Amino acid sequence: MPFNLAVYLPILIIVVAILATSIRILREYERGVVFTLGRFTGVKGPGLILLLPYVQQMVRVDQRTLVLDVPTQDVISRDNVSVKVNAVIYFRVVQADKSVIQVEDFQQATSQLAQTTLRSVLGKHDLDEMLSERDKLNNDIQDILDAQTDAWGIKVANVEIKHVDLDESMIRVIARQAEAERERRAKVISAEGEQQAAQKLFEAAEILSARPEAMQLRYLSTLTTIGMQNNTTIVFPFPVEFGDLLSAMARGAQPLHQPQRHAEAGSSPIPPAAGPTAPRRAGAGDAPPPAGRAAV
Repeated sequence: MPFNLAVYLPILIIVVAILATSIRILREYERGVVFTLGRFTGVKGPGLILLLPYVQQMVRVDQRTLVLDVPTQDVISRDNVSVKVNAVIYFRVVQADKSVIQVEDFQQATSQLAQTTLRSVLGKHDLDEMLSERDKLNNDIQDILDAQTDAWGIKVANVEIKHVDLDESMIRVIARQAEAERERRAKVISAEGEQQAAQKLFEAAEILSARPEAMQLRYLSTLTTIGMQNNTTIVFPFPVEFGDLLSAMARGAQPLHQPQRHAEAGSSPIPPAAGPTAPRRAGAGDAPPPAGRAAV
């Protein structure tokens, strides 16, 4: 029987078309969720997959780690400070069937959930915690997202807060606060240094007071250190008692101030000799002489 190409050619074309629609090739990071007549029948892949045309359908799911950029969110902190915060989320699909069956669009759903979680978690903390405890906030957001997306077959690998934007006035206030904090620390460090120095001086004084010769040796050591420098003036300390001794010696060397003595000790001072008096005429204002005496 001769081979009739015109008869078998349409059949061959139909077979090739059926094979073309039934063959699927999945990469290593892809999985195929297969539905038979609308019912879930399993997850296949990677490699070569054969499907019954018009009977089975397959949905490809990428299981690589996806990066989701959370848009900037307006957050009011617990201490009533308005800030703008954005973050980035790393997640991947671990159960392909749940990511297709349980949620319509797992990427969109994860994005919306991340935005609301970011606002709710940061709103429970103060501004200082947002700026200084980012690791703790990242872990809190990750735990909440991971717990809620587990039903969708999604694993949240990491959450990172990228920026916390503040107003200019709040930036100036934080700068003044940081400056005051640095000044406080500087004063505390200086006070601690003074305390340690006083403690060491106290210990040194106790050691020097044990032997009187130690203080003299310390004086000589100080003079040696000063003499090695290019100085022309040396200040030598000495005890206060030594100064009192010098003052007493200076007072003893001067003669005591005594009143002028007369010719003989014990004699009364001789008043100056009275000189001759000139006769005085009686005036009109003079009193009259006593009776029985002649006026001179």
